[in-house]
Formats: sequence, C-alpha cells, structure tokens
Amino acid sequence: MKFSLFVYCTIGRRAELESGMAGRKPELYQRMLDEIAEYARFADDAGYFGFGHPEHHLQIEGFELSNDPRLMGMWLGKHTKRLRVITCGFVATTHNPLRVAEDIATMDHMLGGRFGVGLVRGYQARWVENFKMREDLHAVGPWNKDTPVDAANREYFGEFVEVVVKALTNETFCHRGRYWNFPPVGMINPHPHGVYTSYGRGVAPDMRVNEIGIAPRPLQTPHPPLYGGFASSIRTALFWAKYGGRPIVLTDNLDFYGHLNRAYRDEAEKHGKVVKPGHATAWGGIFICAPTDAEAQAQLEDMRWFWDKWSAPFGQGMPELLVGSPDTISRRLETVQKTVPGQDEVVLLIPQGLHDRGQILQSLELMATRVMPRFTDAA
Repeated sequence: MKFSLFVYCTIGRRAELESGMAGRKPELYQRMLDEIAEYARFADDAGYFGFGHPEHHLQIEGFELSNDPRLMGMWLGKHTKRLRVITCGFVATTHNPLRVAEDIATMDHMLGGRFGVGLVRGYQARWVENFKMREDLHAVGPWNKDTPVDAANREYFGEFVEVVVKALTNETFCHRGRYWNFPPVGMINPHPHGVYTSYGRGVAPDMRVNEIGIAPRPLQTPHPPLYGGFASSIRTALFWAKYGGRPIVLTDNLDFYGHLNRAYRDEAEKHGKVVKPGHATAWGGIFICAPTDAEAQAQLEDMRWFWDKWSAPFGQGMPELLVGSPDTISRRLETVQKTVPGQDEVVLLIPQGLHDRGQILQSLELMATRVMPRFTDAA
C-alpha cells in the first residue's frame, strides 16, 4: 500500500474559525502555509507517497482556503523532494481546458515528474458562479442531481477532460465539440510567419491554423497520473475507467467499494486498458492516529464539527473514519485488503488547521512507524 495525505487548507483552529472571517487574517494564512510545509517535509522524509489539496476560492470564512491549485501545488513541491504532489483538482467549469493541459505539463516538469492531477466538476456554487467559463454552467450537488443543470455540467466535464487528455497526449490536435473548438473554426493567422510552417505543425502555407499543440509535453509518459476527485458513484468510476484516471473514494461501505472497483476494471477492459486488482481507485477517509482509541476519538471532535458545519450543507455524508490507535487502523486496512485485494493507494484526510502541529505530527509519525511498515513491506 502507498499512503498519501490530503489537506483542505483550513486556515485556523475551531475557535479561530468560530470568531468569523478567519480567511481574511494574514497571520493565520502565514501560519497555515508554514504548517502545511512542515507536514509535507515530514511526510517526504517518513515515506508517505503523496500530498494532495483541492481548489476553492473566495473562502473568507477560512474553512477551505486552497485557492489557485497551481500555487499550492508548487508550494508543496518547494518543500519536498520525493512526494507526489496531487492537485485535486482543477474545477472544470472555471477553467479553459487548453490552459489546464499546459499548466499540467509545465507543473510536471517543475516538479520533476512527480505530479498527479485531478479534474473535477465543481460543487461550491458561491465561487463557481463567479469564476465559471460560461453562463449556462453551474455547480452541482444533491440539490440539482439528475436535473438538466447536472446533465449540462456532466456533458461539459466530459468534453473538458477529452480536450485536456488530447492536448497532453498529442503533438498537435484539432477538437470540435459543443463547448470548445480548438483551433477556432476558420482561424487564419493575420500575418505570414515562416517559423510556423518551417519548424512546427498545424499551420498551412496560407496561414490557416488547422491544429494546435501545447508545449512543453509532460515529463511523465503519456501524462501525469489522473485522479477523479472525491468520487461516490459507479457512474463516475466508469467515466474515469475510459481515461485510466483513479477516483478517490472516501467511503466506509466496503461492499460498495468492492463493487465499484470491479465495475471500473470491467469498463476499463472495454477501452483496452488492463488494470491490476486494487489499482482502479484510491480509498481513504478522515485520518487521526493516536496512542489509544480514546485519544483519537477525542481528537475527532473538532473534525466532526468541521464536517457538520462545512461539508454536510454541500450534501457530503461523513466519510470513512480511519481514527484510532495504530492497531485499530491496521485492522481496518486489513479489512480493506480483504475486500479489494491488492489495494495499493490510501488517501488520509488529515485535520490540518483544526489540530495543532503536535497533534498532526504525532498522528503522522505513529502512522509512519507503527502502521505503514505492516503494509508497505508486503507490497
């Protein structure tokens, strides 16, 4: 098993969040950056596999102050040498897919080929409505599931991913879709330029632009590993099977998780992809490791408060709770291995920001010294 950490980029402790407008306080943001850097350095040295974060904007309350995914990804890269940096991910409705593909390729180089990237649909309406690329696209969640709004978002997302993957994997390409046309139909460069025709591709002698390509190409081949964000449905898993993307599934329903993995592998085969058992998806949940179960459960209180106040109103149920002593967490991981033999990637959502440094570092150290060796040695 490989173990990755994931942070929401929460800016403060519970009392600081409860005081209001925590996201606007520079001293808290500086502390958050410093703490995240320390956790990343520790994880890098302790043998963790990756370190992930989301994209969210306009977070004046400070619960999820992750902002530009490129900047936070490079902040993590600055403080690590080995870890995979997992930006999870670019919210499709608020980005140009061509620009995202270029960002992915560039970040892959700047991180030395240790970049992993998620592409997601967007569920926080306040910021999505202010950043979105088109007026007919909206954030999605339980409140509009299976409505025309949900269908339009899903259709757009499918085309967005298609464009990103085309750009990452082809020297040059042309895309004609409902939402995007690259290059624009009938595009003619307004002046002659011999470099385009002599040293490049896609531009005809009359300066008609027939195809485009991004530069650089990614360092990893064919591109950095793709992640599907926090997925909770078979439909999402089947979508990612087409592209070889790995959904991150934070569920305590292991029967469902096993079924989802089997469905993914079957769908992947239809697209000519052979997926090893346990390599279809990543699994995980909220993570707190303490010397005893009682201590871990006590530390969970603030994270429960966070979830009830912040995540639940978006329609997110409580995920898997990997909370307890090293032995308790090990037993749960053993159960996961029995359900999905070969499960190789586990994502640990840590209560960064809510807990102080000592609590977080103790949790990470116990995991690295008392749990991970039981599973990584056998991998």
